[in-house]
Amino acid sequence: MNMDPYFSFQWHITDNCDQRCKHCYIYSGGHPCIESMTWDQLESAFYNCLDFAEVYHRTPYFYLTGGDPILHPDFWRLLELLHEHDLSFTILGNPFHLNDQVCRELKWFGCEKYQLSLDGLRETHDWFRKSGSFDCTLEKVGCIKRAGIRSVIMTTVSKTNLMEVPGIIDEAVKAGVDVFAFSRYVPSGGDLDAGMTPQEYRDLLAVCDRKYKEYKAAGCKTYFNRKDHLWTLYAYENGEFQIPADAKPGMIYGGCNCGNCHITILPTGDIYACRRVPESKVGNIFEDRLADVWVTSMESYREYDKFSKCSRCKLLAWCRGCPAVAKGTNGSFYAEDPQCWKSID
Repeated sequence: MNMDPYFSFQWHITDNCDQRCKHCYIYSGGHPCIESMTWDQLESAFYNCLDFAEVYHRTPYFYLTGGDPILHPDFWRLLELLHEHDLSFTILGNPFHLNDQVCRELKWFGCEKYQLSLDGLRETHDWFRKSGSFDCTLEKVGCIKRAGIRSVIMTTVSKTNLMEVPGIIDEAVKAGVDVFAFSRYVPSGGDLDAGMTPQEYRDLLAVCDRKYKEYKAAGCKTYFNRKDHLWTLYAYENGEFQIPADAKPGMIYGGCNCGNCHITILPTGDIYACRRVPESKVGNIFEDRLADVWVTSMESYREYDKFSKCSRCKLLAWCRGCPAVAKGTNGSFYAEDPQCWKSID
């Protein structure tokens, strides 16, 4: 297995949030108790992660999120701890508490990227999240950029907002966003239509690919991150990706990071192989040594020969679609990705 030197910890420090998004995993099941780590728990989790990185010779990278992490009462104290250890980080949060001063302070503590969300044009996005969210999100891109932090816009795509994605790209570019990407909605019992056909999704990739290339040709500075692993299949079919001649059998070179270089930690301390797979709990960071969990409970997410379709595909080592979407749709982490259009001979 090809193990990236960086290891990402998606760390949900609180469930507290200003929004109740229709595709949120926290609130999709109703109205749960709002959890937040205490300061002692934050410290314990942090040093458990550093221990893991030392054991496996990895460079830790933290994605601080929630809820909205900035609402945690010890948010700035946690940033001081990261700064003391010379660790840069990314924040996945909301726009509502950002201003120029806050963003300058985030930059000083080591924030490299701040990710916001656009899940439709104004009416659709505000339906997903809350009234005024669309305009506030685009406005705060400027605060982030003026502080020297890279601004990221992420879109969660479902059949509900499928046709608006090209327009979202235009709005992101107009706002001067540094990075744009989208990923697919994982069915969780909410109000969204997850029933995109493989052809509908491939058509979306084709439209976005043309738009990305047109913007690049025009000198656009936005980086279009082809985050969804089905982009690899699309590029392979177009001849823009070729399987390396020196690729070694059994090695994993790309695709889903689950089981490879990523875990999620929830405010309860529960460790998940993937946040988007509710059944993927593998331990608890307050009770278990993460370095041990990685070679025990996590092994069940590295059984690549179990993929019902991908294991028979020549792109296994680079793609594998999205196992979370497969699990949410077909009931198994190793099931067929419902939007994969490739026929397996």
